[in-house]
Amino acid sequence: MFSVGRLCIKTAGRECGRHCVVVKKDKEEGFVVVTGPKAATGVRRRRCNVEHLEPLELTIDIKADASDEEIAKIYEKEKLFEKLGIERKTYFQKPAKAEGKAKKETIAPKKVPKEVREESKTPKEAKSAEPKAATKTPKAKKETKKEPAKKPAK
Repeated sequence: MFSVGRLCIKTAGRECGRHCVVVKKDKEEGFVVVTGPKAATGVRRRRCNVEHLEPLELTIDIKADASDEEIAKIYEKEKLFEKLGIERKTYFQKPAKAEGKAKKETIAPKKVPKEVREESKTPKEAKSAEPKAATKTPKAKKETKKEPAKKPAK
């Protein structure tokens, strides 16, 4: 069922709902290696449980452990994007060259007067900024230990 070149849809994980291709069977029973390739569908090459894949009827003719570039070329050649309704990722297409280099504009921070800064503080910050000498609290008296009175012996 999951032979090399089988197109599938992932049904679990962060790549759920995306199309992928079986690249090779894993040594362990019930696992295969799949790829999108990431540049085309967003599925990176990884080992996957066959229970997390839904096989499609389509297969492509690839060698075992084929590279992502080869698979992407086959997607283009056989027009699989249109057949399956796959939306190509934006990073699959090469970015257009910009005319000239655009400089980043940096805005220097404005100097704010101290009075305005103090007014903009929250009430909690404003209280902590006040000097502590303004509010004095009476000191607690130290308690001395009194020795219990000795009882006369009978």
